[in-house]
Amino acid sequence: MRLLAVDAALGAFACALLDEDRVLAERRVDANQALEGGLAAISALFDEAAVAPGEIDRIAVGLGPGSFTGLRVALSYAKALALAWNLPLVGLSSFDVLEAGARQLPRLTVVEGRPGIISARLCSVAGERRASGELAATLAALLPRALPEPLALAGATAGVAPLLAERGQPVFSLPAVPSPILALARLARAMPAAASPHALVADYGEAPAAKIPTRA
Repeated sequence: MRLLAVDAALGAFACALLDEDRVLAERRVDANQALEGGLAAISALFDEAAVAPGEIDRIAVGLGPGSFTGLRVALSYAKALALAWNLPLVGLSSFDVLEAGARQLPRLTVVEGRPGIISARLCSVAGERRASGELAATLAALLPRALPEPLALAGATAGVAPLLAERGQPVFSLPAVPSPILALARLARAMPAAASPHALVADYGEAPAAKIPTRA
């Protein structure tokens, strides 16, 4: 299977072409250049790999949570290309990408949003819960009290670990994913495609800080 992966929810605009597990090409564009440079980066991938759009089997895209702007850009590009090339589109959560198949329980995966804001997912034997917002409040919502067992941490853990330690929660960090875009691409090979590219919806985590008032 040949696959194009695109993601900008976790920082820079990143894209990669894979043939099964072999990386044909990989590119990154600075986050503030995603809108202008994203499509050029994708085009450069195909040139570098000497692959035509008609020779790939599917497209994968990160659905967030993460950067509002980056997520919108990457998802828009992925949907447009899937429709134009008549290819199936697979969407993956940033949480799944940052965990990269980790199975340790309990497990807390954290994605950074705007400054001071996180989205987090807690997986335990009791199931899965999510929360988004200010760092301390989000942790309190998911972990109102310390767990007796060590908590595995994945993702953006730098600000989370000290707060948990202050509350007496034993933690350990899972190995960081070396390349989130390659993790996304590899996970997407076994994931079912959306019924339609239009069916994929961005997961922004927390609502935007600024809201436009509506008239009564």
